[in-house]
Amino acid sequence: MQLERAMSYVIDDQAAVRRSLALLLGSAGYAVETFDGGEAFLRRASPDLPFGCVLLDVRMPGTDGVAVQREMVARGLRHPIVVITADGDVPLAVRMMKAGACDVLQKPCNGDVLLRAAAAALALRDEAEEARAAERRIATLSPREAEVLHGLVAGRQNKVIALDLGISPRTIEIHRANLMTKLQARSLSEAVCMALSVGIRPGEGEPRRRA
Repeated sequence: MQLERAMSYVIDDQAAVRRSLALLLGSAGYAVETFDGGEAFLRRASPDLPFGCVLLDVRMPGTDGVAVQREMVARGLRHPIVVITADGDVPLAVRMMKAGACDVLQKPCNGDVLLRAAAAALALRDEAEEARAAERRIATLSPREAEVLHGLVAGRQNKVIALDLGISPRTIEIHRANLMTKLQARSLSEAVCMALSVGIRPGEGEPRRRA
């Protein structure tokens, strides 16, 4: 990844902290946007918000860091979060880590440590983009193709899936070929991994076997 393309969003109600972090990140080649609180960031955080690392203060007036993270999840924003916390905010930071934050840094932040944390968070870029691409492709499957995919994730052979769905093995082969094309998967294992990456699990969403 080219750092000059990397984005970073600094959300903190303290102007001095925002300026310090913006200077540090800017000197390392990041494009930085700063926000004086959770509400300001959420006004900017549309679904097409450019991917970047979110440096998020825990305790802010109004919409705090926990609420910002919760709303990001609700909006489907997969931007990695590095939590910035003061001494008394540890329990809240732990909650945010459990909810998916990448790292927790304590104020005052060491510059080198912060840059390493931001770089590690941005390393998740490819994984996040691949997950979004998988979601878009799986959404194009027909209901029957989705049923076949669930069967494949469960490790079933074509003839077993055909029995489950009450159709011929030849029809399963056609659906399987179509779903592989739509998913742009080069192998069955790639298709299964794609399904697992978006939360499809064996046994979920499968039809009951017909008598």
